[in-house]
Amino acid sequence: MKGITEKQQHILDFIDDFKEANGIPPTVQEIADGIGVKGSTVFAHLRALQRKNQIARSSKARSISLTNPRISLDKLPSGIWTIPLLGRISAGEPAESVAMRGEQYQIPAGFGGSTSAEGLFALQVQGESMRDLGIMDGDVVIVKPLDAPPRPGDIVAAVVPGGECTVKSFYPHDAQSIELRPANPDYHVQIHPVDQVRLQGKVIALQRQY
Repeated sequence: MKGITEKQQHILDFIDDFKEANGIPPTVQEIADGIGVKGSTVFAHLRALQRKNQIARSSKARSISLTNPRISLDKLPSGIWTIPLLGRISAGEPAESVAMRGEQYQIPAGFGGSTSAEGLFALQVQGESMRDLGIMDGDVVIVKPLDAPPRPGDIVAAVVPGGECTVKSFYPHDAQSIELRPANPDYHVQIHPVDQVRLQGKVIALQRQY
């Protein structure tokens, strides 16, 4: 399924902001007026968002609800950090990451040994290429931007040639290339030129829901 488009994200953010400010969801016309489009355009986007399981709605007025509403920081208990959930990332063959609305993810303060939430972000894993290191399909990994070159064996989130995203173990290959190594014998090692890989950060922890 395709990710959320920029216009759809705009609609989701408007619904969230409207309900936060007014205590009730907006009507279709209020959304149309708020973002400057026709009501028929809003209807089309709302149907798409229902298919993507981003909203629920009925035929009643003001029945739109978000399946993943934002949580206000002042409503969080102490000891909880809120970080962005940026998308889904492949732990299989490289695949285009699935963009997600600017959603938030909550983790315990200090999770993964971090002293601050600054710069941390979460990614949901798809695939099983990192299975033997305990990273399973559906896990959420917590990623910290690199402040130094990764060490051999570090698990990284990387964008490889073609703009595809993956989670793999990092190893230098030679002076001009790096190796992204899976932890599952059913998957192949990937070797890419250094200047064609963008390392998004180091995986420092994961969370799993049962």
